[in-house]
Amino acid sequence: MATVGTVREWRDGEGWGVIDSADTPGGCWTHYSQVAVPGYRSLPAGQVVELEWEAPGQDGYPYRAVRVWPYGHEPVDTVPTEGPSEPYRSTLAIDRDG
Repeated sequence: MATVGTVREWRDGEGWGVIDSADTPGGCWTHYSQVAVPGYRSLPAGQVVELEWEAPGQDGYPYRAVRVWPYGHEPVDTVPTEGPSEPYRSTLAIDRDG
């Protein structure tokens, strides 16, 4: 199931963040490897995203995002597992109006 959410926070040094949505009470977490945009490893707080998430309790967390991609954009088919030598330095910036 996909839903729209907003990034609450992103811990660049640890490679994960929390996304809030109406369908994920208390937020859900995701790892940078699930950001479905090649070359990006972090998302700024306040970024509007679409996410596919697991049901509660499957991995010990209330919710976990299976994939995350910018709102209004098509997700890519493959999520990169390796990135640049400084993997947490890239931040996704998307025009929210377009």
